[in-house]
Amino acid sequence: MHAVVFAYHDVGVNCLKALISAGIQVDLVITHQDDPHENIWFGSVAKLCVEKNIPYITPRADELTGLIPKLQSLAPDYLFSFYYRHMIPAQILACAKIAALNMHGSLLPKFRGRAPVNWAILHGESETGATLHIMEVKPDAGDIVGQAAVSIGPDETATEVFGKVSTAAVEVINQVLPSLVQGNVPRKPNELEKGSYFGGRKPADGQIQWKQTALQVHNLVRAVAPPYPGAFTEHQGQTMLVARTSLKGPFPDTLDLGVYGIQVVDNRVFGICGDRQVVEILEWYPAQK
Repeated sequence: MHAVVFAYHDVGVNCLKALISAGIQVDLVITHQDDPHENIWFGSVAKLCVEKNIPYITPRADELTGLIPKLQSLAPDYLFSFYYRHMIPAQILACAKIAALNMHGSLLPKFRGRAPVNWAILHGESETGATLHIMEVKPDAGDIVGQAAVSIGPDETATEVFGKVSTAAVEVINQVLPSLVQGNVPRKPNELEKGSYFGGRKPADGQIQWKQTALQVHNLVRAVAPPYPGAFTEHQGQTMLVARTSLKGPFPDTLDLGVYGIQVVDNRVFGICGDRQVVEILEWYPAQK
């Protein structure tokens, strides 16, 4: 079996390794050039390709359609997308002789779209996972080929959960590879009406709104904790990045629960929230650092 792989991030690295281990011939990898303005804390698909002597390219989104003749000539059995960030044109999907498959970081149909791990934590989910599905023009909408679930602990950050999802993605690939190698693609309906779609997130979305509930604030901090851009608030004329919070208490009796925002008592920092509940800020620092 031959494949062309669109890949980036840890999921891209780990799933590409799984394909290679299963004996699938990867004829070309399409990945991204790292953004110099982004905190690159994850594995490099390009580096893996160099190590494994696999041809790779890093086209811009507007250059993808120019790849169609090359992909048609390669005529891969499968086309895989593992955390590749651009939408892949339908003409490219059609180059796969058997199927074009995408790995998504949620339990579809929930949390279709961008930043699924971050959104799952923001919504207080206790579970998410990885889903391999048929690629269609509509994002994350094709039939489900395989899934694996992971738990989300009440204090886990997006980075910690993403590590679990990366492992689950490899589990899914290994589950379905025996069938794929035989040319069989297991599939079940992706019932979109039971799920949801979310767009991308910007650093500005990390601003803490103290009128929200304490649980919502805590979930925001977890969802965007470094190395993501982080949750932030203003305190004494300075923007502070809030890296870690706790809901556990006990909290001082001297806190004024009727006043939203930051209160400092005995060198401990607390946030008073809209439900008159408290989050303790365990770690914060000036945003410019």
